[in-house]
Amino acid sequence: MRKMSFRSLLTLLPLAWLAAGPAQADLDTVRFGVPPWPGVTVKSEVASQLLGAMGYRTEQSELAVGVILNGLTSDDLDVYLGGWYPIEEEMIEPLVADDKVVKLTKNIDDANSGLVVPEYVHEAGVDSVADLDRYRERFDGEIQGIEAGTGINDAILAAIDENKAGLGDWELRESSTSAMLAYAEQKIANREWVTFVGWEPHWMNVSYDLYYLKDADDSGVADIKSTVWTVVPADLKAEDANLYRFLSQYRVAIEDQNAWIYEYSYEERPADEVASEWIRNHYDTVAQWLEGVTTKAGEPAIDAVKAQLGN
Repeated sequence: MRKMSFRSLLTLLPLAWLAAGPAQADLDTVRFGVPPWPGVTVKSEVASQLLGAMGYRTEQSELAVGVILNGLTSDDLDVYLGGWYPIEEEMIEPLVADDKVVKLTKNIDDANSGLVVPEYVHEAGVDSVADLDRYRERFDGEIQGIEAGTGINDAILAAIDENKAGLGDWELRESSTSAMLAYAEQKIANREWVTFVGWEPHWMNVSYDLYYLKDADDSGVADIKSTVWTVVPADLKAEDANLYRFLSQYRVAIEDQNAWIYEYSYEERPADEVASEWIRNHYDTVAQWLEGVTTKAGEPAIDAVKAQLGN
């Protein structure tokens, strides 16, 4: 097990404890709300390391999404990098309408989710959901799903009930995400046919050569697009325009976050190591994020990052 850091200890404290100290007169300290999701964990760590080099202090608190959103509206938190749409839309949009938070930028855009097959299955003729039933015997009439009650599982069950795209006599095998991926990995290792739930960003897209099926018959189980928003308090720009500019430019390529999740979640490397190594190898991207951004002392941020994190 990893040694518990001070930041890790903070994740175990109630949010009220975090707010018990003096109110923030400025944003010398940037407080991140981080749900227990690998992608947001590393994304928040990358941002924190960049901000640290710029002279900010940072805190990362692992909290449930509802607690994070409440913290953004009550001056307990400053940044949330995991505003997943459409899943969290009903939670966030009322806060936007009430001018309590701002959806600052899409830090992940056009992320795909739905049913996937290995690339060798696609090459054999499976391109869309409608193609699955043509090869029903090769798939044993089964779709491998994740945890019961999740949105994608419900969509698959609805497609089966309504016989969309010929799935009426198929079966969804609900399981845990880890069990589903272990089953898929075994099938792929033997080059057997399998279809299962896939999404971006995730390490599966690095480990396996996958093809996301096209939708058919409005099945609702493929070609599902998602967006991840950076959500901040409505008054952040007035409090710290420099920080606001950085966060508005901090947009991550899906391929990069796939790689972060692979290193952190699959390879089980510490988030700080994954982040610092990636920053050192991607200064061109970092420079785009830091264009026009300065340190707390007014110096170009990219110069400070290179000086502190290594050339």
